[in-house]
Amino acid sequence: MFQLGKTLISEEILKNEFVCNISACKGACCVDGDAGAPVSEEERAILEEIYPKVKPFLREKGIEAIEEQGTYITTEDGEIETPLIDGADCAYVTFDEKGTALCGIEQAYNQGEIDWKKPVSCHLYPVRVQEYSEFAAVNYHKWHICDDACSLGEELGVPIYKFTKDALIRKFGEDWYMALEKVAEELEAK
Repeated sequence: MFQLGKTLISEEILKNEFVCNISACKGACCVDGDAGAPVSEEERAILEEIYPKVKPFLREKGIEAIEEQGTYITTEDGEIETPLIDGADCAYVTFDEKGTALCGIEQAYNQGEIDWKKPVSCHLYPVRVQEYSEFAAVNYHKWHICDDACSLGEELGVPIYKFTKDALIRKFGEDWYMALEKVAEELEAK
């Protein structure tokens, strides 16, 4: 771990390689697991505001889940997440003709209906950020469903921090990312 401003960062995001291989995993990170995508305080209001424009892009089951549970949920631990369909798929997930999971929010964004891509936690994946009162921990979330992404990243020589560059800039800013690149370069030079 090393510190950059008010963030503690795992060296794994500099050393490990990763490039999403959606043709291999079919978007399993959006349908596997037992929790929705983490949502920040600020993103709650955004989800409520954009829902009418995102709704036409969603499956009927997703719409039912959102209209029953809300555009986000708060867990017993106080965590804010996207709602799930029957405890599995994210309610915002759709599928293409090949059965690959897609994000209905991102589809609305790509079609110019909204100007917000998706929750930053989804954009950052496989990086996970845990916010604490004095700092944020920036870690790599290793999950077996992403083994193909790790293999592709290794084959292409793309470290996690480069794969998630746009998302990291979205979360922490351009200056923070440039400082991260500098740390990566120094680490590589050793």
